[in-house]
Amino acid sequence: MSSRIEALENKLAPLRASLKSHPLYRCLQSIDDVKLFSEFHVYAVFDFMSLLKALQLQFTCVSLPWLPTGSGEVARFINEIVHGEESDINEVGEPMSHFEMYLDAMKQLGASTKGIDTFITALRSNKNIQEALEIADAPKAAQDFVNYTFSIVATKEAHKIAASFTFGREDVIPDMFIAILEKAKTSGQDYDKFRYYLDRHIELDGDEHGPIALKMIETLCGENDSLWKEAEAVAIKSLEVRITLWDGIYEAIKQPQLT
Repeated sequence: MSSRIEALENKLAPLRASLKSHPLYRCLQSIDDVKLFSEFHVYAVFDFMSLLKALQLQFTCVSLPWLPTGSGEVARFINEIVHGEESDINEVGEPMSHFEMYLDAMKQLGASTKGIDTFITALRSNKNIQEALEIADAPKAAQDFVNYTFSIVATKEAHKIAASFTFGREDVIPDMFIAILEKAKTSGQDYDKFRYYLDRHIELDGDEHGPIALKMIETLCGENDSLWKEAEAVAIKSLEVRITLWDGIYEAIKQPQLT
């Protein structure tokens, strides 16, 4: 690991610690809690795919005529993730994106997909991201999260997009979900779609992705102090908006307990 990457990760450590110890994880106790979580988090699942596609546009050729990009290692990394996220195999052997798997899992849980369905329909009708979020009446925390990501995408600056992708992803902590799902299974409720989604997410988020993502940052920023500072600012803000999203979900779950 380079000294610059190490210095950046040291600066991010307190925010990562806050994310890992967020009270949201402790208040997830029931299937109803998981339902509510999913109604917020589904926007982050969409958001991640959009961020990934922004990187694919930067590092691969997706126009005609095809031209070599000269970034083979990063292009392979991005294309591998796109393949896994956009056309994985679901629990019954059908090709499906992780976003669509998540929607199926939400429906099996009994969570509402009205908001995210309305959001996607609005996007198909050529509404912009902010308009579509408002039409869908998405939770404010989810709106803020997605709007921030797309503000980074709009810069078309590869080092900023890569910083948000590399450092802004949440640490997947599925243990509490699996425990809740297993408990429900013992009482005759089998939510195999959500369990499968979690298992695939863990399996595909392999150890090899992290080092290549860091190398991508190093390659893009090089020895340019200004680019490193901008990447750092985006990484910090990306973690902050992730924490704010978790805050919003936490408050929504706790609210019924206060009334």
